[in-house]
Amino acid sequence: MDDAALVLLSGGQDSAVCLAWALDRFARVETIGFDYGQRHRAELDARREVIAAMRGLRDWGGRLGEDHLIDLSVVGAISDTALTRDAEIVMGANGLPTTFVPGRNLMFLTVAAAVAYRRGLKRIVGGMCETDYSGYPDCRDDTLKALQAAINLGMASRLVIETPLMWIDKAETWRLAERLGGADLVALVRDRTLSCYRGDTLTRHAWGMGCGACPACELRRAGWARYAASAEAPPGDMAR
Repeated sequence: MDDAALVLLSGGQDSAVCLAWALDRFARVETIGFDYGQRHRAELDARREVIAAMRGLRDWGGRLGEDHLIDLSVVGAISDTALTRDAEIVMGANGLPTTFVPGRNLMFLTVAAAVAYRRGLKRIVGGMCETDYSGYPDCRDDTLKALQAAINLGMASRLVIETPLMWIDKAETWRLAERLGGADLVALVRDRTLSCYRGDTLTRHAWGMGCGACPACELRRAGWARYAASAEAPPGDMAR
């Protein structure tokens, strides 16, 4: 069905905005998430809150269908990274941060494609971006185009991988949330999503919850600051 999509929903800012983007465009939207032994497992709780809250916005409740939570603990078992071990977040000798989990997005999208194929969903939506990002090679547009081609060859299908955030920065991601769902969606993304690599849900900032020091928090904070400085930014913050 060309009017149906499967959204990779982690519980973070980018995937939540992608879910709103899909709900604004497609008649039926399902979600998929992955438990891969991530250090920041609190994101799995955040994604449940995001799904529940999205059902109350606009007419999206009627479009939001089944959620699929997939056990991919094998990813954590074969990885030695700062997202799957209690390790320091630093730049590695290979020029990539230690938060890079090799093969993670490739596996996520391949599994998502298998679920989409079974569910009759033609479009797979992911929050990958190579504008404001940590340099992960599996977030690059060229990687995803190559993977889409391989998936379609291997499944004799015509699945489309959609990446609405690929060429926009974090500030524009906040603006996209505002355009899609107004102040209510901005507040939902700010208050409910978790991007923090350390899974800090106790520390609150104007831009959301998180440790404030990891690379994901730094990107989110800088994007919010640019967004908040613009004329259309909503007032208020999350200080509690």
